[in-house]
Amino acid sequence: MKKVKEYVKKYHMITPGDIVVTGVSGGADSVCLLLMLQKLQTEIPFRIVIVHVNHGIREDAANDAVYVQQLAHDANIPFYLIEKDVEAYAAQHHLTVEEAGRMIRYEAFESVLRKESKGSGGKIAVAHNQNDRAETMLFHLFRGAGLNGLGSIKPVRDNIIRPILCLSREEIEMYLTEQGIQYCIDSTNAEEIYTRNKIRHRILPVAESVCEGATGHMAEAAETLSEAYDYIKKSAKQFVDMSVIIKDGQVTVPVRVFLQKHAVLQKEIIYQCPMKVTQSGYNITGTHIRDIYTLFCQDGNRKITLPGGVYAKREYETVIFAKASDEKQEMMQTLCMDVTGECDVDVPGLGLVEFRIFPYEKSEFIPEKSYTKWFDYDKIVKSLVLRIRQTGDYLTINAALSKKSLKNYMIQEKIPKDIRNQVYLLADGNHILWVIGHRISQHYKVDAQTKTILQVHVKRKESASWQNE
Repeated sequence: MKKVKEYVKKYHMITPGDIVVTGVSGGADSVCLLLMLQKLQTEIPFRIVIVHVNHGIREDAANDAVYVQQLAHDANIPFYLIEKDVEAYAAQHHLTVEEAGRMIRYEAFESVLRKESKGSGGKIAVAHNQNDRAETMLFHLFRGAGLNGLGSIKPVRDNIIRPILCLSREEIEMYLTEQGIQYCIDSTNAEEIYTRNKIRHRILPVAESVCEGATGHMAEAAETLSEAYDYIKKSAKQFVDMSVIIKDGQVTVPVRVFLQKHAVLQKEIIYQCPMKVTQSGYNITGTHIRDIYTLFCQDGNRKITLPGGVYAKREYETVIFAKASDEKQEMMQTLCMDVTGECDVDVPGLGLVEFRIFPYEKSEFIPEKSYTKWFDYDKIVKSLVLRIRQTGDYLTINAALSKKSLKNYMIQEKIPKDIRNQVYLLADGNHILWVIGHRISQHYKVDAQTKTILQVHVKRKESASWQNE
């Protein structure tokens, strides 16, 4: 309790008079969170509201809802039960079940907060712990992340607070056991179909066996990295506010002044500039930042296409960020998704793209259709991305796995220059699996060693006539 009090105070999580909407699943973490908040009420006058979201995935989920409702009744705390079909929502919005569940939960929390506070604000308390932070840090590290991603889960983000982020899962469970408090166990936490569960059950135990306390050390490192990123972000914002010209929807950065800044600060400045155009930097990746950096370092007027319908160009001694014309913007949107199972994605200008994963039976016939392709799923090393071209893209073109740049391939295939940014690609990092409607990369072809198939089928729209048959 002392650790939680100090943590809440350090990050100014709760102020007198707050309404704190608290997500309580019934599991150990959320039950502990509720108990900690109730104890904090003896020192800080604020009001707790409990929200329980039933995802409709587990048959025994109704029992969890009954348990949480009883907790709320015993403590005389307002209780809201939100029931949603997460799997249906995920299919409808082309999301993973994990992503859909998270979106539904936070939408429910925000909705209840607006109702209870009558629009005057408040806080949302969620029960992430130290282990969650370490798991997320590793997940971001494996996918490729900068300081912000490695900072992992933050103690406070906007109106979301995490009072028990300072506690380990072991501490939480030990505390509840000592207090004689029961809690629910979510059976899906043991299923390794979810990426985080693989990290939780396979990687972290090995890390602990190598170095006792590794999970806590990673969480502490995430805290330090998060604080470092906050400082860099603030410093970059000061540069943007003072030295960058924002006018008529364009962001103009003076090259000479930019190059005087430290390299770490330069990266964050580059990240922030497109956000001034689109109000969102979600799809700006490390690759994009490196590409933009070359505009500052290399003379000559050049232009780079970015996600979100934005471009960056060098004009003499400035780099300019601006929005592309409206008619091209939809086609230039970057679609990013993890292919962790079967899913369907509705792609603007292309059609419905269906992803299926199944074991490879050697007797099966490999389809030769232009819009149905099989790939060796186990050769994919990164999260699959469905997108348009970007700098550094390449294919492997023969049995020797010789590489050819995507640019040279498009020139060879006589794909018109004005539509090359409209051709959709299935990419594994910069390695292109499939130029949709054209060829696939030799590296990902099915062979005698293939065990698992990724089938991608495109149900085309007629408007996508620029693709070859």
